[in-house]
Amino acid sequence: MQLTSDNKLKKLIVVGDRVLIRLKKPNAKTGSGLYLPPGVQEKEKVQQGYIIKAGPGYPIPVATDDHEPWMDTEEKVKYVPLQAKEGDLAIFLLSGAHEVIYEGDKYFIVSQAAILMLEREQDL
Repeated sequence: MQLTSDNKLKKLIVVGDRVLIRLKKPNAKTGSGLYLPPGVQEKEKVQQGYIIKAGPGYPIPVATDDHEPWMDTEEKVKYVPLQAKEGDLAIFLLSGAHEVIYEGDKYFIVSQAAILMLEREQDL
């Protein structure tokens, strides 16, 4: 299977309470019109980017009943869903993010606890 921009991230599975974020393109100018050299905004403590993939959420412990050892046990994990959804613009702390490069693109894996604010296009 050949990887394209459409399907190359389908193979990735984000686990737990983490999200995969692609940074938003930084402005090359400040509000007053000064041009910034490359890399200046990458060092900011707070970054913003779009959520590409989101994990299932926080796992809930399964209640254990006293079953006989010979019985088949089918464990279904349940999750508390994340507030962050795919497509949201997330403002997050860079100190809580892990930078990864996948197929030549730079992404950040961020725990939901490191996300400060979300902007969603649709009404809540």
